[in-house]
Amino acid sequence: MGSITKTNGAVNAQKVTEFIAKTVFTVCAVLAIFAVASMTVYMFAKGAPAFQKVGVAELLFGTVWKPTADPSSYGIFYIILSSIVGTACSIAIGVPIALMTAVFLTEVADKKISAIVYPAVELLAAIPSVIYGLIGLMVLNPAMYKLEKQIFAGSETHQFTGGSNMLSAIIVLAIMILPTVINVSASSIRSVPKELRAASLAMGATKMQTIFKVTVPTAKNGIMVGVVLGIGRALGEAMAINMVAGGSVNIPLPFNSVRFLTTQLVSEMGYAEGTHRQVLFSVGLVLYIFIMLINLALMQMKKRSEEQ
Repeated sequence: MGSITKTNGAVNAQKVTEFIAKTVFTVCAVLAIFAVASMTVYMFAKGAPAFQKVGVAELLFGTVWKPTADPSSYGIFYIILSSIVGTACSIAIGVPIALMTAVFLTEVADKKISAIVYPAVELLAAIPSVIYGLIGLMVLNPAMYKLEKQIFAGSETHQFTGGSNMLSAIIVLAIMILPTVINVSASSIRSVPKELRAASLAMGATKMQTIFKVTVPTAKNGIMVGVVLGIGRALGEAMAINMVAGGSVNIPLPFNSVRFLTTQLVSEMGYAEGTHRQVLFSVGLVLYIFIMLINLALMQMKKRSEEQ
């Protein structure tokens, strides 16, 4: 009789524990959904009025940004284009380097080398963005200025930027996304079952063929997550870009001083008022929509690859 009572008590305790755990998880999920929904509603509530006041076409496709002029102009097309070009180029440069580094650390390097390189990669992730911007300002920008003078020597139309340009911003962003993509990609590659590698080698494939035709394709969903996080890091970076990109609203050519969506907010939100301030909230709304669309698109790609 006593054993039955103890068993019933253990079952009841287990049910209570499961109920508490389920309740905690449910509350956390609801809070996460509420946070995302609240931010979405807030951004649309603050950013939408400027589209009505200024006009969607003028705001999104205008190329002149003069918020304090009379009459004022609020065109952010070049700012949007700079963000897209800068992010795309940094991803195109950074992702292949990050993927090759992850493959090296997990499949090629011996344990001693990996034990040295991997902590260095993690250290890169811990460095504040302002430090990247400071190093870019003190080291990269002077080098870019020398290159700029060599390329445009004798030109009377080129406006020299002192090395603060789109190319500097792309290089800094490409470096900043490396640790995120490397860490996620390396974890995904390590999770590939060893049996797949062994089967590929048993079929006569070389080690490199096994890596790039078996291991990496198997880990592609996890690698895609790393790419998404890298894109989010590149799109959302402000401080480092503000220090190395120059801060002028120009067409995003390599040696032009440019301004991104994030740096636009950082540069002018402190003193903006009236319509100017509303337009800056619209800039934030555009950035928010961009990030959401990119995440949704990559999630669809991931879903299709899983179905295939």
